[in-house]
Amino acid sequence: MKRLNPKYIRIAAYILVPLILILLVGGYVAYSKRGALLEKAIDKAKLKAKRDYNLDVKIGSAQFTGLSTVAFSNISIVPDGRDSLLDIKNFSVSIRIMPLLLGEVKLSDVVLQDGFISLVNKNGVKNFDFLFKKKKDSTATDTKADLSNIADNLINEVLYKIPDNLSLNNFMISFKSDSAQLKLLAQTAQIKDGQLNSTIKVNDGEATWHFAGKMHPSDKDIDVMLYADGKKVELPIIEKKFNLKLNFDTLQTKLTKEDHSSGETTISGSWSVKNLLIHHPGISSTDIVFPEAAIDADVKVGTNYVSIDSTSLIHVKKLTAHPFIKYTLNPVKIYELKLNTGWLNAADMFDSFPSGMFDALDGIQVAGKLNYHMNFYMDASKPDDLIFDSGMDKDNFKILKFGRTDLTKLNTPFIYTPYEKGKPMAPHLIGPDNSEFTPLQQISPNLRNAVMTAEDPSFYTNHGFVMEAIRKSIATDFKTKKYKRGGSGISQQLVKNAFLSREKTMARKIEEILIVWLIENNRIMTKDRMLEVYFNIIEWGRNIYGIGEASHYYFGKSPSELSLGESIYLASIVPYPKGGLYAFQPDGTLRPGLHGYFNLIGKLMAMKGYTARDTNAYGFYDVRLRESLRRQIAPVDTATADSLMKQGGADDDSILPVVDEPVKRPNFFQRLFGKKDTTEEKAEEKLKQKEQTIKDQIKAQIEALKAEYKARIDAVDTTGGKTRKDVRQEKRRLKDEEREKEKELKDKMP
Repeated sequence: MKRLNPKYIRIAAYILVPLILILLVGGYVAYSKRGALLEKAIDKAKLKAKRDYNLDVKIGSAQFTGLSTVAFSNISIVPDGRDSLLDIKNFSVSIRIMPLLLGEVKLSDVVLQDGFISLVNKNGVKNFDFLFKKKKDSTATDTKADLSNIADNLINEVLYKIPDNLSLNNFMISFKSDSAQLKLLAQTAQIKDGQLNSTIKVNDGEATWHFAGKMHPSDKDIDVMLYADGKKVELPIIEKKFNLKLNFDTLQTKLTKEDHSSGETTISGSWSVKNLLIHHPGISSTDIVFPEAAIDADVKVGTNYVSIDSTSLIHVKKLTAHPFIKYTLNPVKIYELKLNTGWLNAADMFDSFPSGMFDALDGIQVAGKLNYHMNFYMDASKPDDLIFDSGMDKDNFKILKFGRTDLTKLNTPFIYTPYEKGKPMAPHLIGPDNSEFTPLQQISPNLRNAVMTAEDPSFYTNHGFVMEAIRKSIATDFKTKKYKRGGSGISQQLVKNAFLSREKTMARKIEEILIVWLIENNRIMTKDRMLEVYFNIIEWGRNIYGIGEASHYYFGKSPSELSLGESIYLASIVPYPKGGLYAFQPDGTLRPGLHGYFNLIGKLMAMKGYTARDTNAYGFYDVRLRESLRRQIAPVDTATADSLMKQGGADDDSILPVVDEPVKRPNFFQRLFGKKDTTEEKAEEKLKQKEQTIKDQIKAQIEALKAEYKARIDAVDTTGGKTRKDVRQEKRRLKDEEREKEKELKDKMP
């Protein structure tokens, strides 16, 4: 081995020794001056907090207790004019030396005892709103922020500030608002050798939570679980604020990788939950429980978008699917969603449905394979051009056994029980033994064609769904920011009426779609039978079910005798059956507001060859309400009549849109601060006018109700083997029913 030349050793010593001496002297000077530097840094931080955020920061004492450890006591932060935000009795922090030499601040050890963070939101005044204030930047331009850089910086800043070792005792976080309160007391929390353990008391001992798991933030390696002692983790504050009941046994979060390159930040991880319970009126009327659910996701953040990559995988018990979700913020908002399951065992898919979501299908047994795929794309600036496709492929799929609901029951006579506001009404026999039941061949072609034209023009050729109608429905609902157009065809409306409730929930809608798919793709019913049952069970007026009742009620004739005009009128009330009588004037003629609808449906029917072209509004002027009803119709103005016709819709899922009057909405500042754009006197006058309008509407409803029941009472006679006693009892029952409903309406009077 060759020895180093002593000459070179001496030269190196001459260079290194002075450098070491300089570092030692410099280190000694810095060490001796560190107290002054600390005090100066604290004063600077206080000044910045006051100047930028109007915060009063106080620190009882601050001193070095080691080479890189600073101990603080009696720290408080109070926003100007607000409730105290933070109080800490003892706090010490140590900095790692090597990262500091490289310009990075990495916490080594943190010890905190007796701390308190209080978040308060009372009457719209928050003591933490400074967190959302943007700092002014004189050098700022109109260039949009790069989301990928923000995400990368945020993740690294947060993870890098988590200490290697943490010891926390008696630290409370509380949140108070006008309607909710939450207290979290961390009795202990510790990170040691990469392991996190904590004990948290919720709301003074209502529950005990634990965060536990692996915590290596510097390596971006985190695997943490949240669970509670002896019960579920519950979040009552979310239930109070959003009317969303949410609880679970365990929630696990894993972070495995974070990478920033080529203008994109990728965050890889997984999230899983066990026995997740969700209950919200907009989702389902019952609890929905997911025994096991997880997602392995690659979240990508670009310069102007956030997405979940298609390599991600969703697990719900045995069900798996690849999602793709992308939200582009600028220059215009773009929404993208794709979902693909690939080929799965049908039994696994059905067994994986969460309990409480599809009650009608509980217990169903199936065989074969299924593959679901969905594609959605919408540019917010061009919603009418949105793309939406959804479908499920099958391979040797078959139903082995029906569950709670036998989907074949509609093929034979059955009892149909309609529901109103969740309450069962009088049952109806759907079959030949019911004198009002009308076979399809005995229903006027005018009515069949008018209803199909309005509700589902491609009924006989589609497989239960009209994708173009659904696309238009989504676009309309997006533009109006409310549920305005349902997009359901006749098959979906039939399933909703025959098997499901009328509640407007996400679960009910998905269940409806799934049952329609099962019926259509397994040929459980013929199209003719579906249409026949549909005409005989849907509501055509208040307590008027089936076309037999409706035809006699409105026009005193059988369904086979209905004219074109009468048929188009009946088609018009399918979305809003309870408002059917309000379409008429006291002389029995139709209100002018329906003239345009008649022309629309009539022209569409003429284009299909269902009727001849007509310049006289396709029978509009020939429609006459049955005389015993028309004499009792109360005169009301056109606007009130139009409003009443649209109240209480039962089947407002039809394909054709309903045209409403534009609603004037408050501007941004009115919504934000509640500021009115009129004087108090004008506001009071408007309120009085609104109340009077409501009174007029209710009075009109009462008059129509009386007219309806008078006609029904007058129609009771001794035919059909009824005795006079039977007639008296029936009339008495109808009169009592009328009084009860009249009382309900009067109770709504302002």
